Amino acid sequence: MSSPSSPVPHGHYQDSSGETAATMATSIEELPLSEKTRLTDKYPNAYHDFHGSGTPCVFKSGPDWRVPKGPEAQRIIREARPVYRHTIGSAWLSIGKRIYQGLDSIDVKWTSINPLAYADVGMAEPFCSLILSIGVKPHSLLYDAAVAAAAFIKEILAESGFPTIEVAFVESIVTRSIITGPKLLSFDPLLDDVPDLRKPFTTALGLSIAPLKYPHFEGTAALYFRLGKDDKRTAILTCAHVARPPPVYANTGMTYRNDSQPREVFVALGNMGYNNAVKAMIGTMSDLVDSIAAWNDVLARLGKPVEGENNKVTEKRKEHLELVAKATKKIKEVNAIHDEVTKRRTLLEQRVLGFVLHSEKIEVSVEPHNFTKDWALIELYEDRIDWSTFKGNKVYIGGNLSIADFGNTMFPQPVDRANYQYPKDGLLQAYGVVNHAEIRDPQQLDVYGEKCLLVVKNGLTTGTTVGRVNGLESFTRVYHGYDIEHTSIEIAVLPYDKMRGKFSHAGDSGSIVLARDGRIVGILTGGGGLTDESDITYLTPYWWVEQQIKAKYPSCFLYEVIQ
Repeated sequence: MSSPSSPVPHGHYQDSSGETAATMATSIEELPLSEKTRLTDKYPNAYHDFHGSGTPCVFKSGPDWRVPKGPEAQRIIREARPVYRHTIGSAWLSIGKRIYQGLDSIDVKWTSINPLAYADVGMAEPFCSLILSIGVKPHSLLYDAAVAAAAFIKEILAESGFPTIEVAFVESIVTRSIITGPKLLSFDPLLDDVPDLRKPFTTALGLSIAPLKYPHFEGTAALYFRLGKDDKRTAILTCAHVARPPPVYANTGMTYRNDSQPREVFVALGNMGYNNAVKAMIGTMSDLVDSIAAWNDVLARLGKPVEGENNKVTEKRKEHLELVAKATKKIKEVNAIHDEVTKRRTLLEQRVLGFVLHSEKIEVSVEPHNFTKDWALIELYEDRIDWSTFKGNKVYIGGNLSIADFGNTMFPQPVDRANYQYPKDGLLQAYGVVNHAEIRDPQQLDVYGEKCLLVVKNGLTTGTTVGRVNGLESFTRVYHGYDIEHTSIEIAVLPYDKMRGKFSHAGDSGSIVLARDGRIVGILTGGGGLTDESDITYLTPYWWVEQQIKAKYPSCFLYEVIQ
C-alpha cells in the first residue's frame, strides 16, 4: 500500500474549552450559526450520524445512515454498542497498529480509534455491526483531509481482508480522569460556605482521595491490598496520575523506602469531593423541610379528627402525620452526622489517610500487550481505619441504582436470574479476575438477549454507574499542545444506554470496574469525548495490573474477603 503523494492537510488546532454550546449542545439547533455550518457545509450529516453522543462527525465513509425526513422530524438518537466475536478479532491489534501508524504518516491528529457497533436507541439489532470511529482533535481535520484519510484507512482494511468496514472521523479528545477544581483560597469561617460534610466517611470502594498538598487534584481508590501475610500494612490501589498528578510532579515514579524520605501524604476527600458532599447534605435537609411544610399544609386542610368523619380523611391524616414524623427524624439524623463531620473532619489535616508507597513512572505501549502502566499504591495509616467495621473490597452499588434497577439492568434476562441475589446491603464483593478471553467473548446476556459483558463501578464524581465492555480494544492518544504525550491500547466501556448516561467523568480515575458478579475487570484510567463529556471510558485490564504489582511487591495480595 502506498501513502498519498503529499501529507493530508489539516486545519489549525484550536483548543476546545467545552464551555460553549458548540461542545455541549445535544442538537444542531442549539449551536451558534458559525458552528453549525463549520461541518455541515461540507458534510450535511455531521450532527445526524452520531446524534446523542455529543461528538460531531467530520466525515463518514460508505452509504449514508438513515436520517429522518421533513423539517419537524424527530432526530434519530444513535447508541454505541460493543463488538464481540467479529472475524476481525484475532487480527485487530495488528490492523489497529497499522491504522494509527498510517494516520501518523499523513499527519492526522487522532485521539482514539474505537471499533464499535451502532444502533438506534431502543432497537435490539445494530444497523451497523462494526465501524471504526476515529477521534480527532476538535477543529484539526478539514473535510477534504478526512475524506482522503478515510480512503487511506479503507485501503489498509481492504488489504487486511475487511473491505466493507467503514470509517468515521469524529471530533473527540481523550483525557486522563483526574478532577481539577479551584485551588485553596483565603479562609473566612463567617462568610465562606464552610465544608462541613462529605459523603459517608466509609472505606467502601469508590472512596475519593487526593494529595494533601494538592487537594484540587482528585481521584478514586480502587482496591485494598495486604502487603504480605506477616505484614500488617494495608495499601489502596489507584492510578499513578492520581497519586502524583502530572501538572505538579515530574513523571519519574517514586518508591517510599525508609523514614528518612519525606512522605507524600493523601487525604480521604479533596476539595471537590468534600464540597459536593456538603451540598448534597444541605440539599437533603432543604428537601425535607419543604416536604414537611407541604404535608403540614395537607394536615391543616384535613383538620382535626372528628367523630364519624370519612375513613379516607382519617387514613390520609395518619399517612401525612407519619410522613412528617419520619422526615423530622431524618433531619435529626442528618444533623448528627453534620455535627460529627464539622467537629472532627473539616480540615484537610483531619482527613489524612496515608501516603504514597509506590507510584509507577507512567509508560505506554508496555510490551507485550501494549497497555499503559499507570498504577500506584497508597499505604494507609493503621489508626485511620476502624478495622472492627472494615468491609474490605466491596463496592457500594446503591445510590444511583435502586435494588430493582440493579437487577433489571445487570440481569435483564430470566435465564440469567436463576441464582441471582442482590448483594447484601448493596455491597458487591470484589474478587477474582475477568480474563482476556472473556472480555473478548462474554457469555452474559444484555437486555436484547445478546452476549455482552456488563459492568458496574462507583466513583468520586458519577457514583454508581453501569456500562458495557467492548470486545475489541481501542487505541488512544493523549496530546499536550501539538506534542504527542502517549499512545496506548485500552479496554473501552460504553454507556449502558442513553437513559443511564455516561459511565464516568473527570475524578472517577482509579475506580475499580467489576462484572455484575463482582469479578474484577479493570481500573478506570480516562475517557474519550469532547472536553466536558466522556462518551467512552477507558480501562487497563486488572489481570495485567495485578501482574505489574506482583513484580514490584511479590508478597502483596488482594485483601481477604470479609464476611
